[in-house]
Amino acid sequence: MVGVEMAFPHPRGGLEYPMACPICTKPADAKYRPFCSKRCADLDLGKWLGGGYAIPGDDIPDEDNMPGPDAPQRPH
Repeated sequence: MVGVEMAFPHPRGGLEYPMACPICTKPADAKYRPFCSKRCADLDLGKWLGGGYAIPGDDIPDEDNMPGPDAPQRPH
């Protein structure tokens, strides 16, 4: 846990604590926020692009198995 010694004053009063990098939990760098470095930002991007954050759901049918424009419409 981040100690009070790591806190700094918030413009609207109170204390603000530095955000932890979601990849490695080091303090975030303003340049790469919310990450601590370009490396962690790139790792997160790779996870997004690789489907690591995908929400499971039903498979999408192939176009070959889709009904054509002349197929009867099902009621909604």
